Amino acid sequence: MSELKILGVSAGYGRETVLEDVDLTVAEGTTTAVLGGSGSGKTTLLRAVAGFLRPGSGTITVGGRTVAGPGTWVPPERRGVGYVRQDGALFPHLSVAGNIAFGLPWPRRRHHDRVLELLDLVGLPAAIAERHPAQLSGGQQQRVALARALAPRPGLILLDEPFSSLDTALRTATREATAQALRAAGATTILVTHDQGEALSFADEVAILQAGRFRQVDSPRTVYREPVDAEVAEFLGDALLIAGSAADGSVTCRLGTLPAHGYPAGDVDVMIRPEQLTLTRPGAGGLDAVVRDIAYFGHDAVVELDPAGDESRDPLRSRVLGVDAPALGELVGVSVVGRVRTYPRVLD
Repeated sequence: MSELKILGVSAGYGRETVLEDVDLTVAEGTTTAVLGGSGSGKTTLLRAVAGFLRPGSGTITVGGRTVAGPGTWVPPERRGVGYVRQDGALFPHLSVAGNIAFGLPWPRRRHHDRVLELLDLVGLPAAIAERHPAQLSGGQQQRVALARALAPRPGLILLDEPFSSLDTALRTATREATAQALRAAGATTILVTHDQGEALSFADEVAILQAGRFRQVDSPRTVYREPVDAEVAEFLGDALLIAGSAADGSVTCRLGTLPAHGYPAGDVDVMIRPEQLTLTRPGAGGLDAVVRDIAYFGHDAVVELDPAGDESRDPLRSRVLGVDAPALGELVGVSVVGRVRTYPRVLD
């Protein structure tokens, strides 16, 4: 498989610029999730890499070969790039085997073995090879689409929100099967998604794309625990932002004096993830609070808390195991686990 390098790429449609001078490197054999909301430029980026859209400026290389750049343009069919769309886009008139083998450059006598190899790779039984797409579940169709993209051994695989149309349980199973297949194939992969949990769990690296620019590119753990600013922090998941004063590697706020990293000193906004707030017995935490509301999800629960004796303050949110959820109106202590992230104070 191949390393992907995007350098100084700007692209758009007509006079509308969607991507502005973006850089991104996807190391060989790794997966990068490009995470962004609607209109952020995710699909435009994939279209430029695949060759469906010519960038206005910059260069794109796949495996050291320039496929787009000043004076250079390689058409999509010659880039060695596999593309899996959201709907799979299988040919309804072809069997599973026919879909997977479609476009293989090898003699037909070699197709059968390659089809069986790929079905095994994506976790599907050989018995479905003669079925047609209408006879498959949504998850099976997406796995067949992945097998088709992998069939000619492309240098790069592009996944365009391939799980978004599936129900929750099927999405999880299909995502796990896809990740295993890509790892087994040693594929270099870009996944574009608007689902934070999907990006964090699927990829080796997460690239946050907002308004046509990358805001942060790092490991899933780093972008979640150490987002570059409060806006990215809130985009990546539930985040509490409270006022504090930082000095000497700690910050003092209404939850006490906490170990911190980020902005080193002065007035700051303190970012705390709800799962960092643990509930204890009253008097044993940094402060006491009353349980105002509970959103119960079975495996966990989000508990909304009013600081005891001061209802004028913004409520806090704690994420706890479902079995540990307190009762409405209960008085609890609140403590913070781990280091918190600080940012320069933003005044309204």
